[in-house]
Amino acid sequence: MSKGPVLFDLDTAEPAAASPAEAPPVPDPEEGAAPDGRAMQAAIALAARRPSRLTRWFWALLLTLLGVAVSVAAWEFVTGLIARMPLLGYAVTVLTAMFVAVLIAIALRELATFSRLKRIDALHRAADSALADGDLTGARKVVAGLESLYSGREDIRWGRERLKERAGEQFDAATLLTLAEDELLLPLDAAARAEVEAAARQVATVTALVPLALADVFAALTSNLRMIRRVAEVYGGRSGTLGNLRLARVVIMHLVATGAVSIGDDLIGSVAGGNLLSKLSRRFGEGVVNGALTARVGVAAMEVCRPLPFSAGKRPSVTRLISRALAGLFPRSGG
Repeated sequence: MSKGPVLFDLDTAEPAAASPAEAPPVPDPEEGAAPDGRAMQAAIALAARRPSRLTRWFWALLLTLLGVAVSVAAWEFVTGLIARMPLLGYAVTVLTAMFVAVLIAIALRELATFSRLKRIDALHRAADSALADGDLTGARKVVAGLESLYSGREDIRWGRERLKERAGEQFDAATLLTLAEDELLLPLDAAARAEVEAAARQVATVTALVPLALADVFAALTSNLRMIRRVAEVYGGRSGTLGNLRLARVVIMHLVATGAVSIGDDLIGSVAGGNLLSKLSRRFGEGVVNGALTARVGVAAMEVCRPLPFSAGKRPSVTRLISRALAGLFPRSGG
């Protein structure tokens, strides 16, 4: 062990400590960052998330136990009330019976909703099969199903009459289904596009103007659920509460399967990057991107709820939907 001091010779002198005034400023994480549609990404993740088997068993058992407890408590309350005050007890019994009848009616409506959605899906699959195989007989069955599905729709009565007149003249499956699409579905497509544009505009506006935390996620989730329900109603789905939730999940899974939830492609980049306010404010850029993703959800909802697949050139353009939805809402750069 050395008993004296140890000296180290340095070739260069130690640089002076940097002054805090000379330190570079901390970069703003919002500045220069491209909008990523955080609200819509969160809403899509919430809608697409599937609970685990254990979670499903937990909620099923909990709801069953709560139902049994409420039923027993209601029975004991009504019977005890009848024993103490017969007139009031019978009145409560009538009210309880009316409430149960309403619950049964709601359940029957939900079952009818599921049945109607299943019917539309069956028509869509049959049309795909008829087009793939060139099956004229199958195409005529699909057209008959469409006429039955829309038999009570006064807004497309003229189209139904024209389809009946001209359907017998078609001897090709693709031509027959294209005729049915033109006569029955084009007016419904226009109404569905209007719903999609309105939802995209609403989501973009709330994201851009409301700075509250999670407000944009809530607005995106509720607006998209309402849009999916209205699109289903346009095409005849008449979605109920449970049916709408199931339909929303099907739409989101269709969106994920087709890879249309990505925000890093040229479409979203051109929409968000070509807007002047998106360059000046990240909030407005987020609004544009969330509106664009809402339009994509709307197109997926149209594809799922439509009883016929889109023929060539008939599928709505997401770019055009976004342009129409955001026209006048955000000013464009002047170049």
